[in-house]
Amino acid sequence: MSLWQDFKTNDKKPIHKWVHYFPIYEKFLDRFRNTSVTIIEIGVSKGGSLQMWERYLGPMATVIGVDIDPACKKHEEGNIHVRIGDQSNKEFLKDIVDEFDVPDIVIDDGSHVMKDVLATFDYLYPILSKNGVYLVEDMHTAYWSEYGGGTNDDDNFIHFSKKLIDGLNANHSRGMRTPDIITNHTFGIYFFDSVVLFERGTTPIKNAPIIGKNN
Repeated sequence: MSLWQDFKTNDKKPIHKWVHYFPIYEKFLDRFRNTSVTIIEIGVSKGGSLQMWERYLGPMATVIGVDIDPACKKHEEGNIHVRIGDQSNKEFLKDIVDEFDVPDIVIDDGSHVMKDVLATFDYLYPILSKNGVYLVEDMHTAYWSEYGGGTNDDDNFIHFSKKLIDGLNANHSRGMRTPDIITNHTFGIYFFDSVVLFERGTTPIKNAPIIGKNN
């Protein structure tokens, strides 16, 4: 069953997701199905999303929900674990990683406040598994002042992510940009309506053959 079918036929705990997120999920997360994958979803709400990930990713998946509301602890079951704390608190995040090991997938569907999103990314992205996926949802809030965003605000997560594109291409900048974790350990940065997605990986460019018609 596809993730979209699972969502449409769900009769368990409520799931709140935008419809256009599902092709993104299936494109980037399908390869993790039925593997020993660890996923952290920030923002538990009514618990339905955690159940969905457990069903979709399979019985070997470790599903971790993070929320600031203690009432969300009741959604623990099976391979679903819930930890209560502030997503911007790096010591709290470190405790989760120490307990469950580094995540393969992070979905930030938490506060959607810019300072929280940036703090979480700053800690979790560098330690994500080498072929992992980091997905930030509901980034229409990057344009809303009540979430610390704004169309012309350089600190909103959309603008922050745009700047990382230069890091992705730093090896081609002729010394104008110093390579960093984005350069060396990121395969791609993708923008969708209200979503920014980072895919860990490497692109070997040194001494790489150029393959074309005449080779």
